[in-house]
Amino acid sequence: MTALIELLTSANAERYRTTVATTVDRLADRISDVDRPTTDTAADELRARVAAVDLDAEPLGTDRALAELDDLFVREAVWFHDPAYLAHLNCPVALPAVAAESVLAAVNTSVDTWDQSRIGTDIERHVVAWLAGRIGFASGDGVFTSGGSQSNLQALLLAREAATAAAAATASAAPMLTVFATAESHFSVRKSARLLGLPDDAVVDVPTDQAGRMRPAALAEAIAAARTAGGTPMAVVATAGTTDRGVIDPLEPIADVCDLEDVWLHVDAAYGCGLLVSPTRRHLLDGIERARSVTADLHKSFFQPVSSSALVVRDPADLRRTAWYADYLNPEDAAEPNQVDKSLQTTRRFDALKLWATLRASGAEAVGRAFDAVIDLAAATHAIVDEHPDLVLVAPTQLSTVLFRWQPTGVTDADADALVAPIRAALLAEGRVLIAKTVIDGRPCNKLTLLNPETTPAQMRASLEHVAATAARVRAATTAPEGATR
Repeated sequence: MTALIELLTSANAERYRTTVATTVDRLADRISDVDRPTTDTAADELRARVAAVDLDAEPLGTDRALAELDDLFVREAVWFHDPAYLAHLNCPVALPAVAAESVLAAVNTSVDTWDQSRIGTDIERHVVAWLAGRIGFASGDGVFTSGGSQSNLQALLLAREAATAAAAATASAAPMLTVFATAESHFSVRKSARLLGLPDDAVVDVPTDQAGRMRPAALAEAIAAARTAGGTPMAVVATAGTTDRGVIDPLEPIADVCDLEDVWLHVDAAYGCGLLVSPTRRHLLDGIERARSVTADLHKSFFQPVSSSALVVRDPADLRRTAWYADYLNPEDAAEPNQVDKSLQTTRRFDALKLWATLRASGAEAVGRAFDAVIDLAAATHAIVDEHPDLVLVAPTQLSTVLFRWQPTGVTDADADALVAPIRAALLAEGRVLIAKTVIDGRPCNKLTLLNPETTPAQMRASLEHVAATAARVRAATTAPEGATR
């Protein structure tokens, strides 16, 4: 007999209840037993397990398939809530947001048109208005996106449309558009420029200070040079929380330059947006209210499940620059408020509901205190690195990154650099402590990104001791005499 797909309908609501309850119970057991960020199962074995599954084989049925999913995926998952997960911008997630995520999946709302979402549209708009208010936009608007990369892409698209419209109004030739960022800016800035049809040299790297922050005077010089060369400044991208150093470009003086030069200012606050609700550090974002557009990644510093990002603009009219209408979806004369008018996506998840649930359950200040806690933890971790005889602190931060190298006395720069990748790989293979790697000022180093407000300095000290011990073991293995036992 041919198997039928089980759909979630009124007829099988009880089946939904028991299936999800069993899945949640199984998942809760896994979570309660987590004692390291991931397993030590070899990558080749993981790939082999996946490849061995024949997706055209006889179906298992819902219960067995979900049990298989637990064994195949959940058992081998990476757990961002574990205190030894220190690698990337992944956060533990707020419980009310996780519950709201289950609502999203079951109801399956798409917030592209009013008739598909109804009150969901109103909730998203209300959350966006709240976020705009926190930024300091008196009457801003925006839309939820899949992540910071998409938010940055849409911001630059709007900036391009504004620049080309201004050029057309003066009857000038097609402008040579220029985007000003820094080498510390997120890679999505350059990728977005390419997607928008701009040449690779359209993105100009503005010099930075020793901490990696954009120099406003250098920005003014770069804009002047672009104009002299016949270019048209399209946008300045300032970063409020660079991915590696975790520093914030000086927003006020950058805004002064942009106002004087009449250039679109976009602030990529994907990482630093948690400061918007910080009880103690909100001043670090002073000047953000002068931007034309802002990226906020709520699945980083607002502790939301992926995906949850937003693009927010100061002037709602800017979002209409890229509006597109279809008679079958969102006709231009529609009376309903269709969110697809503002979005690059058509079908789109109702991600705003997760932040709504978090704010209603815990309040904005609780989110801000949690973000403050990870910044405090980073400061404590910097001190631990400074005190450690075998670790070297590479750079300061304003947020929650830690850049360091394992370099005991007697280990040369070249040897320390060569060990950065093997140390990370050894730790990843073991699964007890996960860290990242990057390049700062031309030299590789290891990196921690702290986003768990429940992690303690004592746990960080233990993790760093394990990193140092692993590094010593890796170096010993790589320098052992030929033929020696390793």
